[in-house]
Amino acid sequence: MKKGIFTLAILSIIFALAACGTSTEEKTGTDQPDQAQTEQAPADSLQLLENEKAGEYLTDPQGRALYYFKKDEAGKSNCSGDCLANWPAFTQEDFAVPEGFDKKDFDTITREDNGEKQVTYKGFPLYYFAKDQQEGDVNGQGVKDVWFVVNSETEFE
Repeated sequence: MKKGIFTLAILSIIFALAACGTSTEEKTGTDQPDQAQTEQAPADSLQLLENEKAGEYLTDPQGRALYYFKKDEAGKSNCSGDCLANWPAFTQEDFAVPEGFDKKDFDTITREDNGEKQVTYKGFPLYYFAKDQQEGDVNGQGVKDVWFVVNSETEFE
């Protein structure tokens, strides 16, 4: 009888240890994909989309087009008041950039009118267009021949 109880106790310990070993492996396995996902493409990455009218263009992580204003100067926004109401500033700071862009080309300025930080590309402030309602909209492209989407070939005058 004692031999049967001893054997049962040993088997119970083996099963318990085996179960612990399995759960530890599963936990380790689930940790690694999270790390890989973080290293690949963060959820806050800017994107590059394409449209027949605008060609390739830069968007925020939600797919909203980013624009520049030809009347701006490097390091200075010339859009305020009603202009800023129609063309809200892009202010997200911590983001990754898509292939073809250099993170060093992105920086921020402090706006003179409200003191908020605004993201710049090659020194020029970036904006949204208020009439872009969903991912893929580029309704601001070419407005008054001074508002344009941004892409990796964008050159500022």
